[in-house]
Amino acid sequence: MGRILALDYGGKRTGIAVTDPLRIIANSLTTVPTAELRAFLAKYFAANDVDTIVVGMPRQMDGTPSETYTNIAPLVDELRRAYPEKTVELFDERFTSRLAMRSMIDGGVPKMKRREKGLVDRISATIILQGYMESKRNLR
Repeated sequence: MGRILALDYGGKRTGIAVTDPLRIIANSLTTVPTAELRAFLAKYFAANDVDTIVVGMPRQMDGTPSETYTNIAPLVDELRRAYPEKTVELFDERFTSRLAMRSMIDGGVPKMKRREKGLVDRISATIILQGYMESKRNLR
């Protein structure tokens, strides 16, 4: 059983989180410039056993896809073509940035550090991954 990798895809940066090999814990991995995402993933997949990719799905309050989904749909299609042996799933990412900011405040992260957008993206990816893992556990 391979790891699960989650992406908080953005126009400039993409936050990345991954599980441990046993799929118990969601860990923040890194933030990469979105332009470098494909190269990063190819290198990471060559060195690590990942069998599921979870991409944050932007939704509006009523549950319908948001305007930014038009940017994510091509990425999902590309991932499915490039890595047919991996499962690629979308997972609701509503409120992840807000939750990430709240967790930094609650965790005592200094105000200057909270301004680092890459940190918010990494934490958001971790929240997406944790939510995905919890949803799968509840289906058992």
